[in-house]
Amino acid sequence: MLGTIPLQLGGAELFPIVALVLLAIAVVTVWQMVVITDATEKKALTVLGEYRKLLEPGIAFVPPFVSATHTFDMRTQTLDVPRQEAITRDNSPVTADAVVYIKVMDAKKAYLEVDNYKRAVSNLAQTTLRAVLGDMELDDTLNKRQEINAKIRKELDEPTDEWGIRVESVEVREVNPSKDVQQAMEQQTSAERRRRAMILEAQGERRSAVEEAQGEKQSNIIRAQGEKQSQILEAQGDAISTVLRAKSAEAMGERAVIERGMETLEEIGKGESTKFVLPQELTSLVGRYGKHLTGSDVQTDGESALEGLDFDDETREMLGLDDIEKILGQIDQEAEVDVAEMEEQAQAVKSGKETADIRDPDEVIEEMDNEFNTDE
Repeated sequence: MLGTIPLQLGGAELFPIVALVLLAIAVVTVWQMVVITDATEKKALTVLGEYRKLLEPGIAFVPPFVSATHTFDMRTQTLDVPRQEAITRDNSPVTADAVVYIKVMDAKKAYLEVDNYKRAVSNLAQTTLRAVLGDMELDDTLNKRQEINAKIRKELDEPTDEWGIRVESVEVREVNPSKDVQQAMEQQTSAERRRRAMILEAQGERRSAVEEAQGEKQSNIIRAQGEKQSQILEAQGDAISTVLRAKSAEAMGERAVIERGMETLEEIGKGESTKFVLPQELTSLVGRYGKHLTGSDVQTDGESALEGLDFDDETREMLGLDDIEKILGQIDQEAEVDVAEMEEQAQAVKSGKETADIRDPDEVIEEMDNEFNTDE
């Protein structure tokens, strides 16, 4: 009787422990059954190692203790391609690195078709980068980045499609030739820059020489035009001066003859005789003066000089020769009128008309002077 009491007390002490164990098992079981998937992920579910399905974002319940999940980020991911060494087609060593942007399109294929899709894509990008660089020349590898990117992406598309991965972009970051090649390129660049500088300097000197020659040409043309204008103006001045001197000399000479002739006629008219005998010299002088004024037998040096010059229309207009001829024509017309009047008076004296019809010489001369000054 006394031996049964300790056994009952021991069972009572074990109950809390068992309850705690069962509670812990229940919590772990629930934890294993509930799977939470983020909005940017998908999870591949396997039960006892067998693929079952993809878990979409949210809460899912799976068999506890025998299930496993593999998470796949469905966003665009960045993979760095380590620096690679390659030999170009023209046997120039280069090093290059790149970055690849990928996105998981099918998580089932990414889980079942490839062990580690990130490592697989990175390794494939490395080998493709070396192959593309080896198929190009050095200058092309340095200048045609877009072409290199397109070739690498094209080579990656086919195998990554089988893995459920899409290569969105490939960017080559740096392509560096060897140090020896870099030094040679720097020397070539320096030589090219010196050559361009020399060419630019030569072009500048040539342009300067051309502009200087053009300026000298324009200066010579302007100087020649100025000399031409000066010669034309000088010739115009000489011609006008010659004509005016000739006309002045003619007018002064004939004026003296007129004064003397008119004085003689006046003295004859004052005589008592009604018949007069004029000296032959006086009549011939009057006739010669008339011919001289009409220009029939007298030609001055100025006129001969002008007639001997052959001017074009522009030069005649510049010299004013047409205006000079017009003025001279008016003077000749007025002189013809005066000669005709003098001849009428001489005939009146011969025929014995009254001397009152004969005009005073001073009046005639004064009238001619006034008309001459008016014309000027």
